[in-house]
Amino acid sequence: MKFYKIKNNICCSFERDLPFPETEEDERADVSVFLFRRDPRVSRTSFRVTSSDLLFQEKEDATWLSSRLLEQQAGQKEDVDREVMGAISAGRLRAVNLASPRFMDALAGNLLGLTEIYSSRVTTAKKVVHILAIGDVGSHLLTGLHLLGGDVISHIGICDIDDKVTARWEFEENQISYPWDYDRLPEVYVVDRSHLFDCDVFVFVASAGIPAVGSGVKDVRMFQLEKNRKIIAEYAKQAREAHFRGLFCEVADPVDPLAQEAFLASNRDENGKFDGKGLLPEQIQGYGLGVMNARAAYFAKRNPDMRQFLTEGRTFGPHGQDLVVADSIANYHDGISRKLTELTVTANLQMRALGFKPFVAPAYSSGALSILLTLRGEWHCGSIFLGGIYMGVKNRYTPYGQEHEILPLPDALFARIRTAEEHLHELDPAE
Repeated sequence: MKFYKIKNNICCSFERDLPFPETEEDERADVSVFLFRRDPRVSRTSFRVTSSDLLFQEKEDATWLSSRLLEQQAGQKEDVDREVMGAISAGRLRAVNLASPRFMDALAGNLLGLTEIYSSRVTTAKKVVHILAIGDVGSHLLTGLHLLGGDVISHIGICDIDDKVTARWEFEENQISYPWDYDRLPEVYVVDRSHLFDCDVFVFVASAGIPAVGSGVKDVRMFQLEKNRKIIAEYAKQAREAHFRGLFCEVADPVDPLAQEAFLASNRDENGKFDGKGLLPEQIQGYGLGVMNARAAYFAKRNPDMRQFLTEGRTFGPHGQDLVVADSIANYHDGISRKLTELTVTANLQMRALGFKPFVAPAYSSGALSILLTLRGEWHCGSIFLGGIYMGVKNRYTPYGQEHEILPLPDALFARIRTAEEHLHELDPAE
């Protein structure tokens, strides 16, 4: 490998003719960046390197979730310098994409506030959160963040097309407090659209509408896709214009394709051409898997054959029909897992059969709780960018970039994840 020094960053790369000064040998022990080159349309700009196998990948896809397949895909490896292996072992090596138009920003390390926004263990600075749309989901998500987020959130701004709605919730939320400790909870205020991105974290909960109970619509999430794509594209473009550097949380349904639309819309120029100058792919995360994971746990608690999910299980894929629930990674049972998946995916229909819209659990499990775990730098369920689509996995943000779990996935389980990946690609508006 070759070692380079770029703006006080000691970098390594398999590319041997980069236009940067080479390092002195005694500086290599401080290596902290691995430079790679892949199409920014289908690759993250930066991520944490947790395995040497990640250094040898030609593309990003679902195989990045499987330790066995990652190793196979790495192929014939070159020798990795001991300094680089030491950085991986210490957990301080991050990869940065040379092909990204925002390469130098990403290299600086403070893009997305890696030591500010995503790591409360590094800084005590609290974040400003703005929420767009205070309807059924938005109001409960707001309440969750307000009641539980005082350790990481300083203020919460709320925006809605109806001024009476925001006036109501500003009034209500700010009358919730601990006695004699009146600043313990984040202050809630009304924010207008022109200042939506004057924050650290933007939460998109806007929707064109949800079919009424009894409408007969079976896949409510996909029913909302086309209308909500237009709405999120508008705000993603606004984020681009505002040079937003925080976290863009996509909560509206269907979560995964809307996160993808936010990425694409923010990275198109005035002629509609992708230029990679908008939101970074890892700057956006979809929040829908949290409630699916919680629903799977609900059913697992009530069925002795499924209880292993509570200690050994995982959920993958989109917030919808292609969800993948695994009862266990080490002792995977395909039949039990598929049954648990079916119960989880149809749980919203059970609530509708009772005559209610299923929005409370999603607002808290996918929304408030998952966002708070994100801000605390903890593992959570969310949809991350993986080869051009967003897919739900266990992940976290660290001062060294986004990290997702890599597991020894059984073949039968990975086949289900691959199918979900293929279906998400079919929803790509660019395809």
